[in-house]
Amino acid sequence: MKSDVVRLFQTLPHECGYYPGRTAQNLVIDPSAPHLAAVYGTALSRGFRRAGGHVYHPHCSSCRACVPCRVVVAGFSPDRSQRRCRARNADLETRAVPARYSEEYFELYQRYLAGRHRGGGMDSPQHEDFSRFLYTDWSPTQFLEIRRNGRLLGVAVTDVCSQGLSAVYTFYDPAETARGLGTFAIQAQLDWAARENLAHLYLGYWIDGHPKMDYKRRFQPLELLRQGSWVGFAQPRGDTVAE
Repeated sequence: MKSDVVRLFQTLPHECGYYPGRTAQNLVIDPSAPHLAAVYGTALSRGFRRAGGHVYHPHCSSCRACVPCRVVVAGFSPDRSQRRCRARNADLETRAVPARYSEEYFELYQRYLAGRHRGGGMDSPQHEDFSRFLYTDWSPTQFLEIRRNGRLLGVAVTDVCSQGLSAVYTFYDPAETARGLGTFAIQAQLDWAARENLAHLYLGYWIDGHPKMDYKRRFQPLELLRQGSWVGFAQPRGDTVAE
């Protein structure tokens, strides 16, 4: 992405969300750019990610731990744990719908944050926080609903671009932890991408050895963006997966 096509801004240092005691900075595409929707897909393929109305890339002065990653859809082969997860959730239905606010979504979002991220600064969201964080007017966002007999169990917030799908965020019923809905949602997004003949599912950033990011290496074939080029990432696969 060239700076003469879009303007890039660097944020001020702020607390790192992954490593206590570290500071982080991001490069952000000008959020007021009128053609932001048009360049978003290209930005995605070059390692950027969306949060709300901001398209950003980590740009820390002394750390390069965050590495963009994506799954090659056509080559995906679930491991044994992922196959068990799919079988365990054979009673679920999925449906992609336009992103929007609803009390049903918000109530589930509240319960998810309270159950999974208590004390993390997001566990008391307001109505406007839901929309501000998950989608924006220009973003090509769909909600992949996960339901059982009509009851909403999860939502995978997904951006749909010609370059592929981007898994933005997933929230689900914390009482259904045994189902592994996080893993199930990624497999459902891979199924969706395959139906649409999209080449990649973007999973944001992978951090080597970080417990919250380690699950991403289990979705093979995985590619990492290294020095401007996407390269394959081979990793032995065991049977334990973060759900």
